[in-house]
Amino acid sequence: MNGGRRRKLRFSKIYAFSCGRSSFKEDHSQIGGPGFSRVVFCNDPECFEAGIRSYSNNYVSTTKYTLATFFPKSLFEQFRRVANVYFLVAGCLAFTPLAPYTPVSALLPLIVVIGATMAKEAVEDWRRNQQDIEVNNRKVKVHRGEGNFDHTEWKNLRVGDIVRVEKDDFFPADLVLLSSSYEDAICYVETMNLDGETNLKLKQALEVTSGLHDDSSFRNFKALVKCEDPNANLYSFVGSMDFDDQQYPLSPQQLLLRDSKLRNTDYVYGAVIFTGHDTKVIQNSTDPPSKRSKIERKMDNIIYFLFSVLILISTVGSIFFGIATREDLKNGKMKRWYLRPDNTKVFFDPKRAAIAAILHFLTAMMLYGYLIPISLYVSIEIVKVLQSIFINQDVQMYYEETDKPAQARTSNLNEELGQVDTILSDKTGTLTCNSMEFVKCSVAGTAYGRGVTEVERAMARRKGSPLAQEIENGEHDEEHVDKKPLVKGFNFKDERVMNGRWVNEARNDVLQKFFRVLAICHTAIPEVVEETGKVSYEAESPDEAAFVIAAREFGFEFFKRTQTGISLHELDPESGMKVERSYKLLNILEFNSARRRMSVIVRNEKGQLLLLCKGADSVMFERLAKNGREFEDQTREHLNGYADAGLRTLVLAYRELDEREYGQFNEEFNEAKNSVSADRDALIDEVTEKMEKDLILLGATAVEDKLQKGVPECIDKLAQAGIKIWVLTGDKMETAINIGFACSLLRQGMRQIIIILETPDILELEKAGDKSDITKASKASVIQQINDGKSLLTSANGSSDAFALIIDGKSLVYALEDDVKNMFLELAIACASVICCRSSPKQKALVTRLVKTGTSKTTLAIGDGANDVGMLQEADIGIGISGVEGMQAVMSSDIAIAQFQYLERLLLVHGHWCYRRISSMICYFFYKNLAFGFTLFLFEAYASFSGQAAYNDWYMSFYNVFFTSLPVLALGVFDQDVAARFCLKFPLLYQEGVQNVLFSWLRILGWMFNGICSAIIIFFFCTNALEHQAFRKGGEVVGLEILGTTMYTCVVWVVNCQMALAISYFTWIQHVFIWGSIILWYLFLLTYGAMSPTISTTAYKVFIEACAPATSYWLVTLFVTISALVPYFSYNAIQMRFFPMYHGMIQWIRYEGHADDPEYCQVVRQRSLRATTVGYTARAEARATSMRERIHDRTEQVREIGR
Repeated sequence: MNGGRRRKLRFSKIYAFSCGRSSFKEDHSQIGGPGFSRVVFCNDPECFEAGIRSYSNNYVSTTKYTLATFFPKSLFEQFRRVANVYFLVAGCLAFTPLAPYTPVSALLPLIVVIGATMAKEAVEDWRRNQQDIEVNNRKVKVHRGEGNFDHTEWKNLRVGDIVRVEKDDFFPADLVLLSSSYEDAICYVETMNLDGETNLKLKQALEVTSGLHDDSSFRNFKALVKCEDPNANLYSFVGSMDFDDQQYPLSPQQLLLRDSKLRNTDYVYGAVIFTGHDTKVIQNSTDPPSKRSKIERKMDNIIYFLFSVLILISTVGSIFFGIATREDLKNGKMKRWYLRPDNTKVFFDPKRAAIAAILHFLTAMMLYGYLIPISLYVSIEIVKVLQSIFINQDVQMYYEETDKPAQARTSNLNEELGQVDTILSDKTGTLTCNSMEFVKCSVAGTAYGRGVTEVERAMARRKGSPLAQEIENGEHDEEHVDKKPLVKGFNFKDERVMNGRWVNEARNDVLQKFFRVLAICHTAIPEVVEETGKVSYEAESPDEAAFVIAAREFGFEFFKRTQTGISLHELDPESGMKVERSYKLLNILEFNSARRRMSVIVRNEKGQLLLLCKGADSVMFERLAKNGREFEDQTREHLNGYADAGLRTLVLAYRELDEREYGQFNEEFNEAKNSVSADRDALIDEVTEKMEKDLILLGATAVEDKLQKGVPECIDKLAQAGIKIWVLTGDKMETAINIGFACSLLRQGMRQIIIILETPDILELEKAGDKSDITKASKASVIQQINDGKSLLTSANGSSDAFALIIDGKSLVYALEDDVKNMFLELAIACASVICCRSSPKQKALVTRLVKTGTSKTTLAIGDGANDVGMLQEADIGIGISGVEGMQAVMSSDIAIAQFQYLERLLLVHGHWCYRRISSMICYFFYKNLAFGFTLFLFEAYASFSGQAAYNDWYMSFYNVFFTSLPVLALGVFDQDVAARFCLKFPLLYQEGVQNVLFSWLRILGWMFNGICSAIIIFFFCTNALEHQAFRKGGEVVGLEILGTTMYTCVVWVVNCQMALAISYFTWIQHVFIWGSIILWYLFLLTYGAMSPTISTTAYKVFIEACAPATSYWLVTLFVTISALVPYFSYNAIQMRFFPMYHGMIQWIRYEGHADDPEYCQVVRQRSLRATTVGYTARAEARATSMRERIHDRTEQVREIGR
């Protein structure tokens, strides 16, 4: 295996399985029937029969749009937003006499906003198109006839073509493997692009085509393939091949899927079966579930609320306008003579006042439309993309070992990161490293291995054992530590068996067989480094790699694997020398979750047939022979101790086979393997069950999956932040509990509520075998245990006791039923910690859904494996750990990180900042639009609702686009209420997001009220200051154009200065954007006012000739700006001084220099609304509380004695 990163290997259906002819029996009946109608003419794609079938070509497009559909589809997406529909209708009405502004000024902002969003969509789709072009134009060799192969582009392939794929190339379509560079027609395939798994799969062609080794072999090759229709199932394939007048069954063993890669094989030949969008990978390419943040959904409700306000004030204005219009002309006298009610159109006709009022309603709906922030959605999208870039580039979430930074795969959920209430975490590979180390073993009833695990350290601390202190000081077992470099995957310390000393043990014969099973019973592939001679391994799983490495360290080095054999360098007990021994590999009985064991059948050099087996204790002990249980009691005892130490265990056993028994098995096994039926796996399991019996016990292994670095500290911080943490794992209850103690999710003194179904009554029923009785009794037992747990919680109400709920997978089946799940959830959320053991992937997803829907709070799921995908997609936020379990969890996640510890910074720092920024940004958007929009309403009222706008058309159009847009973007990207180190030092700050205090209706309405107050102050101060005063030296009074410009100037100053007051963290960018927006307004006045009056209309030289020379203009601007900001400033000062929120308190102690004063910090922490019940901080607090209570009790006793 040369080059590239080495991959795991799965020998699921390989070399010992006969791939030759097999009777189809009844299985062949489905070929040609419904769902199995595809017919492929191999090496003859141009024949008439192939042409009439019109199979799709191999061109693949993943774009959302085409040139023809981009505009209609993209516009449809934009106008699904109700605000955009409103502005479009208003823009269309602007072409009618009803409009209070020109059509161009009404439509331009909408065009800019929608154009920006469509441009973003176009760029993203263009990138997808470039990727499609690159893929479709890849080259592959295809048979052109007469044994000649020539390069062609992928997109030109047709069903039936014969292609030659070279090493490390991707397969261009779904192919049936015909032959390879290996004589037995095998090849290695990497499927990481399909299922995320990093292990290599081994495929093998039919025996009848395995001889097609070169190009010329295909000169006269013809075959007919009949198979299933295109479908999305990656792991099934049913078909047959007609070749040389014989029919042969096809299985997934012969199928090579598009986008998988050929590895460790020089070349393969294959026939194209499925092309383009018929291939399985494209059939699987569904969009991930659409997720929207709670803030975004709430924002829609606010928009609807503002629409209601818009309709209300338009209705009120229209009513007043209708009344005033009806009374405009009485007895020939005109009240509003300037509207000429005696000679007017319908808009001001006193005789048709009702119609005039209705028409005015439409005018008002257009005029007050500035209450709705047109650029809100596009601004938030821009801000979220920039926030995601900052997350991706945070060097403190970069994992150097694997060269993996954080990766925000979607920007939709940034603010949700600041509102997480419950984390649901996988254990293996998420809390732990999934990097297994061989630590201990039990052989022939003797325990070997003196290492101490992290869980044992935690247990020692829990029990107050001196072992913990000894370990900390490095005093434990010092004399037994081998002075040699640490071997990855092997952390075993025991002088009795290391360095070949096992030959001196009393039962060295059993030890020899034990180590031999470790070295042979696996699916690993060795790689010998030629320069050094060292052997490394590709293994299906980290623990399997640990077993092979352990065997090597004990003197049984696995160094070669062929199609039919395994070779070892064994330590010979008699000579004490390394000898080479070969074992003929006959069958591999693969591990799966149902069997929970794997076996190999080999023939040794003496001709003996051996079945070597390893598996879970729950399935292995029941398969032992009567004479094979010599060490059972001691091994069980050791296994229990290993589980208590948080170790993963397997039992090893073997048996000798006779030739007749094996011959019968092999015939049945091959027949089951070549079956084309849907129950093929069940047939295989049935056959293997007959062989894996009467085993002789050798011993057990124990490997440690270490906690990831920083996990206890991270959990402690998250717990202080008020976040609840659930662990969902497939491990044993004992292992999960001990890992819980090690990472401080559990602690001594925490009361455990354990729900299991291993009561004597249930076990008795299981022996009887009546399924209905078992189900009924099991459900009743689970309900009873849940009720008992709730009673325990009720009785402890008011005490400081913390509870942990631990439930196994069997009980979870019943706890998640519709009539029980709410009771279970009620119990679970009242507990400090929840651990679900033996959970299946489906149960993980169901528990996540239950928590999400039952609590209506934000849930976050975090995992690293394919079994966590359902959980990640079900949660509000899915976090994928880019570890050693492949990329499927990462591909299904919203955000990917390399280590669990980075969750602390992701949530407490980036989550809090993003939540605060987005919340403040939205509140400010509504503030500035209400401040502007209500000045229009007030002026309308001042002008008797005549439909006259206070401002020039282009003033109104550019308000949201230029003069107030950039500062709000800077707020959303750069603002920080406190620095990152304070976010981590005071995790309770995160509770602002959990409680949603920054985006509550009270806060939103408060900002809206502030906007209305600003509008009232700006309008009344400006009108009263300018109404009756001479504006310039010549005694001229102000007109509409001067009043509008002055009011607009005040609005620009007020909303931008309000931004300056609201910002907590200034950068030069904020300064440029805030003060630059104000300067831009003056530059616009100069430029626009200098244009022709036909263009600038009421703004023609209004600044240069009227406003700028007038002292009162500048004084009014200054006075109004200060006056409008006083209410917010006063409120903010009072709140900060007397009713500070969490961030306010932290800002205070920072400004006063008490950030490192423990006493001040403790005062802040005591303000937490949610008690910290897990983590080592809670453990220390519980210990201190217990001590205080004991001291108090003793004091009371002394007082009693004194009396």
